[in-house]
Amino acid sequence: MTEHQGTRPTATVVICVYTEDRWGDILAAVDSVRAQSYAALETLLVVDHHAGLLERLRKEYKEAAGVRVLANAGPRGLSAGRNTGIAASRGEIIAFLDDDAVAERDWLRHFADGYADPKVMAVGGRTEPIWASGRRPAWFPAEFDWVVGCTYKGLPPGRVRVRNVLGGNASFRRTAFDVAGGFATGIGRDGDKRPLGCEETELCIRLTRARPDAVLLIDDRAVIHHRVPAGRERFAYFRTRTYAEGLSKALVARSVGADKGLESERAYTTRVLPAGVARGMRDFALARPGGAGRAGAIVAGVAAAAGGYVLGSFRARGGGASFSVVEIDRAEGDGEGDVGEAA
Repeated sequence: MTEHQGTRPTATVVICVYTEDRWGDILAAVDSVRAQSYAALETLLVVDHHAGLLERLRKEYKEAAGVRVLANAGPRGLSAGRNTGIAASRGEIIAFLDDDAVAERDWLRHFADGYADPKVMAVGGRTEPIWASGRRPAWFPAEFDWVVGCTYKGLPPGRVRVRNVLGGNASFRRTAFDVAGGFATGIGRDGDKRPLGCEETELCIRLTRARPDAVLLIDDRAVIHHRVPAGRERFAYFRTRTYAEGLSKALVARSVGADKGLESERAYTTRVLPAGVARGMRDFALARPGGAGRAGAIVAGVAAAAGGYVLGSFRARGGGASFSVVEIDRAEGDGEGDVGEAA
């Protein structure tokens, strides 16, 4: 039996989609939301400038209660799609689920429970990879699972306070966007183009600056399973994604300052990654598969991210790279709203 809203906050789930190639994954994502032990008030499918997919999804869910299909009202990209969902939402909390992921049955309930404390403004969860090949590539270090949108080795277990949640498996109080604005455009994903990121990091830092008492959590019981396609199991993608992360981090650091923008990354690079290299070399010495590869991948990933950060910092100083913070305008009564750039 599905539990309905009582003392817990009502929840909108936003799933941003952009390609018909993920049709089966999109349907599975929606099904996983509809099967939650704690029912969502609504599920919003936001289609990123793809008329064919928009029409197909509207036909698919024409008779489905609680599912709405919307067109991205902003520029192309994941950030604008999320902002469209925020503007149209009716729930007291807004949860985001990747279009190629499925949520475990209690995912939304764990999110909702996290908001018992009124200071909690965001709750994230744990994302497990589903490798296209059936198992993790031997060379792929778990410390870099963020490369494929998943929870990485080094994050503390349980329900813990964090600087930022991870965007593909996260929730926010709707009022957080009234305080801080929406996701910044020009920094995050744009379909299959260069895999930039960090839009959720920038938003979370902006939120805690606007509300210094805000609490952001990750609860590792709120689990989703995220598909990793074959192309993302290759080292070429690993290198490209880590380089793009460096570019994105440079933009964030330029905006919010390096102290806050790189706070978590310093601990990650000085403690988590050296331990990962040591484990890889130990496994190599013990003739275990992939040990040297994992150690080498960690070093290569750090080098690629550093290179991206240096270039991104140079571009940001020269005015060649920028992003826009978006205000969320909501109409009264119907849950529909507009998205506009802040001045």
